[in-house]
Amino acid sequence: MVETHGGGPGDGAAEVLDRPLPDGVRRRVVQIVSDGFGSLTLGELPAQLRQYARFAPNRRVKFAGNAMAAAVETDPLFRQRIGEKFRDAQPELADALDAGSALPAADPLDVAAAAYVLRPHGWVKLVTAAGEEAQRADAERADEESRAELERLHEELSRAREHTRAETERLRGELDAAKRETESLHRKLRSALSDVKRGEAALRKVQAELDAVRAEGQTQMSAAESETRRLKARLGEAEAGLEATRRAAREGRSVEDMRVRLLLDTLLDATQGLRRELALPPVSVRPAETVDAVEPGRMTPKDIANRALSENDPAILDQLLALPQAHLVVDGYNVTKTGYPQMPLEKQRLRLLGQLSQLAAQTGAEMTCVFDGAELVAPVLLAPPRGVRVLFSKPGVTADELIRQLVRAEPPGRPVIVVSTDREVADGVARAGARPVASVVLLKRLS
Repeated sequence: MVETHGGGPGDGAAEVLDRPLPDGVRRRVVQIVSDGFGSLTLGELPAQLRQYARFAPNRRVKFAGNAMAAAVETDPLFRQRIGEKFRDAQPELADALDAGSALPAADPLDVAAAAYVLRPHGWVKLVTAAGEEAQRADAERADEESRAELERLHEELSRAREHTRAETERLRGELDAAKRETESLHRKLRSALSDVKRGEAALRKVQAELDAVRAEGQTQMSAAESETRRLKARLGEAEAGLEATRRAAREGRSVEDMRVRLLLDTLLDATQGLRRELALPPVSVRPAETVDAVEPGRMTPKDIANRALSENDPAILDQLLALPQAHLVVDGYNVTKTGYPQMPLEKQRLRLLGQLSQLAAQTGAEMTCVFDGAELVAPVLLAPPRGVRVLFSKPGVTADELIRQLVRAEPPGRPVIVVSTDREVADGVARAGARPVASVVLLKRLS
């Protein structure tokens, strides 16, 4: 359809294309514009195309194709300049379009694109015909391609059918073979299951026998371990006895001599102390004067009984320590936890040992302070004070047992005073011949 907007006959500028420009014609138009684009000056180009002036033809077609097509459509002056460049390039085709005919050998798309740029009379019909011809050619080409594709698909389908038929026959053969193999495997599986059941029964029997053997072996092992422990204990006792025998053999009579000498010194000091205490005249005493009686002006037995001290009187400790060769053994933690339990153990030990050092300096008695080593997490770095022996019990030995060992080590007759509130310790040392004293008595004496 052609619309006419004024103008005389033969003027194609008044004609308007009422449908979109066919794609093939549009590509040829863009190519014509690109070919004439390079010979125009920058001032002859529309403003929107000047930025593409330095582009190569191929890049110009790629990036400025839409802009060039729009400029040809909307800018008559630019279209006229492109048309002039086209006339210079292809004068025969331009003259034929001006005469209202076309070259017989020319491509319809080229004729339509040239008519679109030059706008001769009847150019819309040429563009429309070219578009229809291009569509017809495209349709015929698509039809040919479709027929070729259909034939190719038919051939592929035939080959696929043949392949499927052959594959089906092969798979049927394999399926039959698999069925036969499966039946054989089923028979083998049933036989294997029977063997497994027989094996499980045999395994359960063997397991039961193994459990019985293990139980018997465990019993025998326990008995052997018990016997081993008993033999080790006896061996330890034998080794301890042997070591004691060897030590006694090495020391000879040194221990007994020391015990006898210490006892003799104790008796001598006791005798001298008794002599000083009684202040007996060496010659004036007569046997008759030893008879217990009350003389006029003398103390009565009741007065003598009143001189006895209380068990909680700290003066009794001074009397005991005044005995010759007295040995004071102190249950350390029993005393400190009775007197000042809120203090840390280290400060408890330091406070008690400092007070015992002063007491040793005052009385001259031998003093031994015993602490329980079970409460220690590390060796104690402690310098014993002057006059006080400090001992810690070994692992597995309590302080109470160490105190009893110290008492048993003393010779009979030597005055040994044990300070402890523990009733078991007090009774034990009392049976061994020592004198027990409560911890509160020592605390009162020290304070």
